[in-house]
Amino acid sequence: MDDEYDYVVCGTGLKECILSGLLSVAGKKVLHMDRNDYYGGESASITPIEKLFELFGKPKPTDNKFGRSRDWNVDLIPKFLIADGQLVKLLIHSGVTKYLHFQAVEGSYVYRAGKVYKVPADDKEALATSLMGLLEKRRFRKMLLWAMKFDETNPETYKDGNTVVLKDIKRDTIEVVFKYFGVDNNTQDFVGHAICFYLNDDYKTQVPAVEPIKRMLLYYNSLTRFGTSPYLYPLYGLGELPQGFARLSAVYGGVYMLNKPFEEIVYDGEGRVTGVKAEGETVRCKGVICDPSYVADKVKKTGSVIRAICILRHPIPNTNNSESTQLIIPQNQVNRKQDIYVCCVSQKHQVSAKGFYIALVATIVETSNPIAELKPGLDLLGPIEEIFYKQSDLFEPIEDGSQSKVFVSSSYDATTHFETTCQDVIRIYENIIGDKFDFSKVQSALEALAGGDE
Repeated sequence: MDDEYDYVVCGTGLKECILSGLLSVAGKKVLHMDRNDYYGGESASITPIEKLFELFGKPKPTDNKFGRSRDWNVDLIPKFLIADGQLVKLLIHSGVTKYLHFQAVEGSYVYRAGKVYKVPADDKEALATSLMGLLEKRRFRKMLLWAMKFDETNPETYKDGNTVVLKDIKRDTIEVVFKYFGVDNNTQDFVGHAICFYLNDDYKTQVPAVEPIKRMLLYYNSLTRFGTSPYLYPLYGLGELPQGFARLSAVYGGVYMLNKPFEEIVYDGEGRVTGVKAEGETVRCKGVICDPSYVADKVKKTGSVIRAICILRHPIPNTNNSESTQLIIPQNQVNRKQDIYVCCVSQKHQVSAKGFYIALVATIVETSNPIAELKPGLDLLGPIEEIFYKQSDLFEPIEDGSQSKVFVSSSYDATTHFETTCQDVIRIYENIIGDKFDFSKVQSALEALAGGDE
C-alpha cells in the first residue's frame, strides 16, 4: 500500500464519494477507505432483502414472502434527485451519468386539511386541481408568472407592472411577496414546502425573498424537463450514486479499500492531520475527509431524524396509482415545527420484487416519542406488510477544517431530495480548494485529462 496521499477519505457515503471523485479529477492523490464491506455508508442500498432484516435485528423472512430476495435494493435514506438540481449537474459535468440510468418520478403531492393533492404539473392540472379555489388560483398564477421572470441583476423585474414588489432584495423576505399577491396561508404552505423544499417556516422571516424565488425557478425548470414531476430516481437504488463517483475516482487514480477497520486520525503537535491509522498501519496524508462517525470530537449534535422504511403491496393511496411519488406534509397541517416527508418507489426502478412498493416516512424529531411523530405519514400509506424504524442523530462539524485539515460532512437530513446534500459537498470542496466551486471547471478538467490519454 502506498504510504502517502494528498487526501484520505473515510466512509463511502454519497458525499464522501462525490468529493473523492472530484478531487481525483482535480489531480489529487486519494485513498478512500470504509470500515464496512459495502459502498454507501448511511446512503447505501441494501440487497438482498434478508440483509435488510438482519440489519434491523429482525428474523429473516421465510417462504419467499417478499418474492425473489435479489430483486430488492432498499435505500437506508431514500431521496430523489431534482432534475435541474445540483446533484444532476454534478453527475452530468463529472460524466458519472454514463454509469447510471434514471427514470422520472411519477408524481409530486402535498397534504392539506386531511387530504392528498397532486402538485399541478401543467396548466391543465392547475385549472382542474381542488388544491386552491378559483380566485386563489389566479393569485397564485400571477405570483408564479412574476417569479418566473425575476432576475436579481435586473431591478425592472422586481416590479409587477409599475408597482415595485421588492424594494430591498437583501432585506425583503418572501412574506412581502405573499402579502403583495394576496395568497392565503394554505398556498403559502404549498409553495414553501412542496415547491421550495423548506423544512419549516423559518424561511418566511430569516432569508431574503431571492432565495425562495430561486427555489421556485428550480422546481419549475425541473418540472419542464419531464412533465410529471421535477424528480428523478436511479435504477437499482441510490447505492448506485456513491458507486458511480467511486468509479470516477478509481478511473483517475483513486485507491479504494472496503472492510478496512479504522483506528484513528493522527495529528502533529499543532493539531494538524498527518495521517490515518487502520489495522496497525498509518498512511500519511495532507488532509482527511470523513463523515461524523469518524470524528466525534469535531462535530456537534443538532437534533435527530426518525425514519420508517415500509414495505407495501400497493401504491400510496390517493396518488393515482403512482409507482413512484413524493408527498410532503407541511408542518402547519399537523401542528408541528418540521415537515413530514413521504416517498415511494417500486419495481419500476428495480428496487423491489414484483407487486411490492417501498415507502419512506421521515421527519425531524420534536418529542420524546419519535415513532408517534410519523403517524400522520404512516396513516396515508394504507396496509403495511413490514416496517423498519431507525432514529439517527444529526451532526454538524464544529470547524471548517482550515486548521486541522480534517473536513467533516454533515448528517443526512429528513428531506427526500438531494439539494441540502449537494450544498454540503460544495461547502467542503470550497473549504478544501479555497475557491468557489465551478461546475464547468470539473468538466474542463475531465476533458483535459481525456485529451492527455489520447
